[in-house]
Amino acid sequence: MSIDLVERIDRILPQTQCGQCGYAGCRPYAEAMALGEAGVDRCPPGGDAGARALAHVLRVPAVPYDHSRGLHKSPQVAVVVEADCIGCTKCIQACPVDAIIGAAKHMHVVIEPLCTGCELCIPACPVDCILLLPAAESTP
Repeated sequence: MSIDLVERIDRILPQTQCGQCGYAGCRPYAEAMALGEAGVDRCPPGGDAGARALAHVLRVPAVPYDHSRGLHKSPQVAVVVEADCIGCTKCIQACPVDAIIGAAKHMHVVIEPLCTGCELCIPACPVDCILLLPAAESTP
């Protein structure tokens, strides 16, 4: 496996670390593609354009992304509804990119420039106080 090839593939991936591809993050998926163990169609956040770009780098036929893995969405970020947050820390534990900060029994906050919109914090929140907003609308 060529490290350069893995790097090229990984740079194309959206870095959401969402796991919709079936791998623990973008880098493991890139490694699997470089080894020929995974196809270019497994990344909903990258959509069809991402699948085409990956196919170009890997010199394989372009195919649309596999819609059964999830919907391709515009960039989004998580926002904590402050009044509803109970400070349980479950969202912090679920975030694969450490974009949520806070302490136990205190309100949590999303560091928006770090948030990839992966949605993994949503099911972790027991009080449904996390919203996903289009990236452009997340800041006032």
